[in-house]
Amino acid sequence: MTAVEILIYACLAIGVVFNTLGVIGLLRFPDLYTRMHATTKATTFGSIFTSLAVIVFGLSMFFSQNDSQYLTLAIHAFLAAACLAFTNAVSAHAIARAAHRSGIKPMLAVVDRLEEAKL
Repeated sequence: MTAVEILIYACLAIGVVFNTLGVIGLLRFPDLYTRMHATTKATTFGSIFTSLAVIVFGLSMFFSQNDSQYLTLAIHAFLAAACLAFTNAVSAHAIARAAHRSGIKPMLAVVDRLEEAKL
């Protein structure tokens, strides 16, 4: 097993672990806000590592076989990871803000700054 294969498997394992943690957080946490926090943070990190494994695979195959389809694969995986990192955070913020404005309160919250500011 080469070092590149070990790196690919390590990235895939990290990605699967963090995506699994996001699913567990979705199932276990008590309210919308903590569930969204768990899923957005964990699955973003997990998906970035899964995409990183695809990028490493694509680049290693491109340099070993000199086939441009693997370079295209690596570029597409990079663009997908970049878009996912941006849109996941923005959409979670928009959903949380809409939920708060519609009256869904966080469970067990000690301080609610949005309620104080009347946004």
